[in-house]
Amino acid sequence: MSQALPEGDPDYAHRVAKNGFRNRARRCACRAGRGVAEPALVLHHTLQDPELPSWARSVIYGALGYFLTPWDAAPDFIPGVGYSDDLGVLTAALATVAAHVNPAARGRAREQVERWLGGAVRSEA
Repeated sequence: MSQALPEGDPDYAHRVAKNGFRNRARRCACRAGRGVAEPALVLHHTLQDPELPSWARSVIYGALGYFLTPWDAAPDFIPGVGYSDDLGVLTAALATVAAHVNPAARGRAREQVERWLGGAVRSEA
């Protein structure tokens, strides 16, 4: 049974985009581990700030897009190396927008990583 698209619902695209991000981010986070997932989620939660300048939004969207794309400088499926470039991009984005990242965004990211990954710690061998 297919569900009809809600015509005239201005929030539909936003909800779909938000749910799509969460689903893809969760899959990537489980593969990449806490060290990559948490910076991505800090950036994602920082986007919720309505006062965030447009240049900072652009930086964050670019970094999150890179993280969610499996084919990048070091393809994500390569063991041990695949997410290292993603971590670099996320770290650079966090450094760039650091003045706009608030403790609440960091706390929500930490809680979400804990829900997704639990107490599992990824070995960095």
